[in-house]
Amino acid sequence: MSKADNNDKTAKIDESLISYLEDLSCLILTDQEKAQLTDDLENILNNIATLSELDTNGVPERSHPFDDVNALRDDSIKESSSRELILKNAPEHNGETFIVPKTI
Repeated sequence: MSKADNNDKTAKIDESLISYLEDLSCLILTDQEKAQLTDDLENILNNIATLSELDTNGVPERSHPFDDVNALRDDSIKESSSRELILKNAPEHNGETFIVPKTI
């Protein structure tokens, strides 16, 4: 597949699409910004079309690049800090919990 073929398959970025995107994003673009956006979007679409030329036969589909998903540790019971140590620096406590001002 040639680059000319790719360019025929990519969506054409025209003034009506840029105006639609401008309205959708609540932006007001200058003519220079519209021209730059048109060029940028065309480049993005052409690059994506170029990726479609890659031979991906035998490559497994993935949602992310890593094999390890959710590498979580096993839950285990561990000793935590003592209540007295935690409450030691509290401005106010009742021996079991922090005392804080009412908010309601």
